[in-house]
Amino acid sequence: MSDAVITEQTLVIRGRKVVGGVAEGEALVTRDRISGWGGIDPRTGTVIETRHELRGQSFAGKVLVFPGAKGSSGWSAMFHMTRLMNSAPAAFLFNEMTTKMALGAVVTHSPSMTDFECDPLACIETGDWVRVDADRGVIEITKKNNHKTGDRS
Repeated sequence: MSDAVITEQTLVIRGRKVVGGVAEGEALVTRDRISGWGGIDPRTGTVIETRHELRGQSFAGKVLVFPGAKGSSGWSAMFHMTRLMNSAPAAFLFNEMTTKMALGAVVTHSPSMTDFECDPLACIETGDWVRVDADRGVIEITKKNNHKTGDRS
């Protein structure tokens, strides 16, 4: 017989609001910067950039945790298209503020934060459930660990 035990741990980190609002969803985490122009498919929110660790994965409706934007000013245009096509991230958590990142966050209308008390790349993993309250500057991370026990005789 096999038993599954699920334990949950909630972490809270604080940061600075870039775009206000509240959203929650599953985290999608990458240590690679994301290119908007040529790096994503705005119809699906899928990362298409060659050699990107998220290639083939969609950020649609997820909390995107990443260092920041890279590439041209087309970044904000591509992320604006994700909003129009309902494939934008639920929220952005990023470390490096640039003009393209700020404009991209604004045009998606997704709650966005930066300047954290601790690096979200160090404490959030893909699959964690994340609630972003940018208005209050609070991020709640629910860690889920699945532990399976083997057969018992």
